[in-house]
Amino acid sequence: MNITNCKHILIVRLSSLGDILLTTPLIRSLKKQNPALQIDFVVRSEYSDLLKFNPHISSLFLFSRNDEENKKLKLELMEMKYDCVIDLQNNLRSKFFLNSITAESISFNKKRFEKVLLVHMKINLLKDASQIPVRYAETIPSFQLDNEGLDLFLPENISSRIPPGKNVIGLCPGARHFTKRWQKENFIQLGKIINEEGFSVALFGGKSDRELCEEISKEITGSIDLSTDDDILQLAKDMQQCKAIVCNDSGLMHAACAVKTPVVAIYGSTVREFGFTPYGCKNIILENNSLTCRPCSHIGKKKCPQKHFRCMLELTPRQAFESIIKALKQ
Repeated sequence: MNITNCKHILIVRLSSLGDILLTTPLIRSLKKQNPALQIDFVVRSEYSDLLKFNPHISSLFLFSRNDEENKKLKLELMEMKYDCVIDLQNNLRSKFFLNSITAESISFNKKRFEKVLLVHMKINLLKDASQIPVRYAETIPSFQLDNEGLDLFLPENISSRIPPGKNVIGLCPGARHFTKRWQKENFIQLGKIINEEGFSVALFGGKSDRELCEEISKEITGSIDLSTDDDILQLAKDMQQCKAIVCNDSGLMHAACAVKTPVVAIYGSTVREFGFTPYGCKNIILENNSLTCRPCSHIGKKKCPQKHFRCMLELTPRQAFESIIKALKQ
């Protein structure tokens, strides 16, 4: 497919926070190479804030959890006469949703087989795999991304809750799965080290992280709890004012990258070969490379299969702070 000949395309990536932000280099680069191109995007309604202010998108369509609403959306899209549909979700739901849209269709290669081999047999065919934004772009033959990282456009009426000029290090202790979460006690100890070294601490998280952020903040003198009920635009605005962000392998890691704040990313059960690493920003990945059991999952688990959880337990707060300093010096 020659994308430069297209006039109107549809991109589909329904979820989740990080995966959607990782599509933004492709959106921007497509528009750069073909300024007249109309790019429409389908995303789950709960993630619409990630793209609603993106100037490179012509129309943003919201996929809901209501089947009747989705049927109406499907009929609307069928009338659009797209030149091409790019399915970056590439699962049964997206395939069923798109099956009646008459257009050339291309799908993201999730490398499912390679991930299974790496997780279950420790056969690594992903050593040379690109980061996810690059792999999204590889969906289009001979297409190249620019080098400008991720995008998250913020409205002008949002103000940061962190005053300018403060030396704040942000901590994002949450992650959807247990084996991707560094221990609460480690974040507390790291926060105390950050204070001792002359920085202040801010806690970041969404609705599912509120209790955890509150518990950690109470143990760190002078820290501020900036967790929200999933207001990603407010969180991103606040992250922008931080000197660095320490986080797990999570969606907020990609949000920090999108606002160009240096990141220290702590990896437990997952590995960088899956491609979901910090993209386009200064970063340090802190991980335990001495273990043969990693990765035990490509998305995370409820508990450590080996019952020792060394991938996280052996990563220390002092190592994390040293990684912050390295990231700031990059």
